[in-house]
Amino acid sequence: MARALRLPHVSSLAVRDLINLANGDDFDGAAAQIRNLRGCTSPVNLTGFTETQHATTGERLRSYSSSQEATGRLLTPCGNRRATRCPACSRLYAADTYHLIRAGLSGGKNVSETVRSHPRVFVTLTAPSFGRVHNRPTTPTSTPRPCACGTHHPEDAPELGTPLNPKTYDYTGAVLWNAHAGQLWGRFTTYLRRALAEHLGMTQKALNAALRVSFAKVAEYQKRGLVHFHAVIRFDGPDGHTTPPPPWATFEALRDAVGLAVKRARLTIQSDAIGERLIAWGGRFKVDPISALGDGELTDARVAEYTDAKVAGYVAKYATKSAEGTGTVDRTLMCRPCNGRGHTKAPDRGFAPCESCEGTGQAEPIKNLSVHRHVRQMIRTAWNLGHLPELAHLKLWKWAHMLGFRGHFSSKSRAYSTTLGALRDVRRAWRIAQAEHARTRAGHPTPARETTLVISHWSYIGSGYRPGEEFLAAQTRHEIALAHDHTERIKTEGEDHL
Repeated sequence: MARALRLPHVSSLAVRDLINLANGDDFDGAAAQIRNLRGCTSPVNLTGFTETQHATTGERLRSYSSSQEATGRLLTPCGNRRATRCPACSRLYAADTYHLIRAGLSGGKNVSETVRSHPRVFVTLTAPSFGRVHNRPTTPTSTPRPCACGTHHPEDAPELGTPLNPKTYDYTGAVLWNAHAGQLWGRFTTYLRRALAEHLGMTQKALNAALRVSFAKVAEYQKRGLVHFHAVIRFDGPDGHTTPPPPWATFEALRDAVGLAVKRARLTIQSDAIGERLIAWGGRFKVDPISALGDGELTDARVAEYTDAKVAGYVAKYATKSAEGTGTVDRTLMCRPCNGRGHTKAPDRGFAPCESCEGTGQAEPIKNLSVHRHVRQMIRTAWNLGHLPELAHLKLWKWAHMLGFRGHFSSKSRAYSTTLGALRDVRRAWRIAQAEHARTRAGHPTPARETTLVISHWSYIGSGYRPGEEFLAAQTRHEIALAHDHTERIKTEGEDHL
């Protein structure tokens, strides 16, 4: 790399770094590496090498080292699923999730296309009430009604989802519900099979021998700060998606079984500080059939809404979101040096207040967060509950910024569809095939993979861009956004023309 220029007349560190980068030995190579990240906001920085050898002779066939890069390091995408952290990587995650869900509905990706004819439903499970909140109620005919406070709130009103009376709102119950929502979902899937066997008048052993229940679910935050779940549930035959379910496995049977499972799935929490708490689903839940496109004329507008593509898109959308939609922060509030405990081990094997957080355990004071007071109270409640001895295993101080929720945002049963790992392996194999094809066109021989040995050593050195590189990354994001807007405009104009 070229020697850095001294630019005392340039006040901006980022501009100075960009000028030095432009005057380097391989500016085009550095810019190309950043473009290949497709706008990733916080790439992983690595140093190391990889070398491909002939397995028998030990001859070096090809090699790569990070020292070959203009900046002396390799940048790889961060892979973060959260849109607030990295829009570029979250788009890729959403696309993978879409194909995963769609394959379980329409087939493909090693899933039989006959799943289109299996009974499939879109289920929504909600949390119970912990106190009345501001909302936008409607009549059965969808006519807007005033909120209990007497106001017709607009859609973007900041008070939506916040308690009508914060003093009587059960913040402890709300946080504990979030903390156990994932466990409650697991119990629901168990009770669903039991309820289905009971509804059909058969034993669970007989049910398991004739039927398999597959599912995929995603969590979404409501405005009141509580998660609810959307799930795709499908009936398969005993051998999975390759076999049809028995004739008696109908939508009606699944709908009734969901209702029973919602009522029976419960958890009980014992605590000396807060007493006994019951964790259960709310009374409002929905079970809607999913119809594939092209299945014929649909008479029910609500049924027509839930098609394979729309359900897959809906799940993929929420797979990249987190709790930020409720107005909370997208970072942990736990002090890293003391792990949120407020103290560290002293040289005399005792404990001393953590210097980083001054003994609070918080990376930033909760009282200073720029959030709504309802969200602040949920965060504070989660933080305080996490330090109760009987609830310490929940580590709620670590998940206070998530309002207590600590489960997986998206998950699936093993037999539902393909996996995210398999989709990434296919993408990786395609890239390797493209690289080998390019080598062949350039006249370089490509040995069989079984005759090669790959030796690699990589070390993590940090995350993010240099100040000057951030300019190039921002330009890449801008170009991608322009291309997306252009594509959407052409699509819209084509639809208008039709």
